[in-house]
Amino acid sequence: MSTRKIALLGLLIALCVVGRMVFSSVPNVQPVTAIIIICCLLMGPQNGIILAAGTAFVSNLFLGSGTWTLLQIIAWSIIGVLSGLIGMKFKKLPIWLLATYAGFCGMLFGLIMSLERLIIGKLFWPYYLAGLPFDFNHAIGNIVFFIVLYPILSPIIKREASFMVQSYNKQ
Repeated sequence: MSTRKIALLGLLIALCVVGRMVFSSVPNVQPVTAIIIICCLLMGPQNGIILAAGTAFVSNLFLGSGTWTLLQIIAWSIIGVLSGLIGMKFKKLPIWLLATYAGFCGMLFGLIMSLERLIIGKLFWPYYLAGLPFDFNHAIGNIVFFIVLYPILSPIIKREASFMVQSYNKQ
């Protein structure tokens, strides 16, 4: 992995962490999922795991860690890998479809986070159903953040990704 790619992923992790902290007073609304989706659509699935782990670890140093940290890493990694695979398969998708997908990922994130109840032997369905309003907040937030951030981040990520490919081919 090149120094330039490490720097880009570090900046994206920092953007995710700051976004989580700024929106921490609004339940389940943060730009992290949208940023991971945008990055992985354009840079591939492996970057989602790096962004997920880095974002969850660093932001939870400030916001508090617990058993949910591992589930956040897993949920964001799954979303990142799915997004990367979609980006590899379909090069041009309309923004409204991608924004809808981002909303779906908010619901998926909530489902994966709720699976902790099954793992520790607690009641899953009451917990999951009680969390649906928060999952809807996450879904709507993802749609809005995706629509706002995609036109801003995609040219930057595309430019950096193409530069990384060019410099890799020269070696």
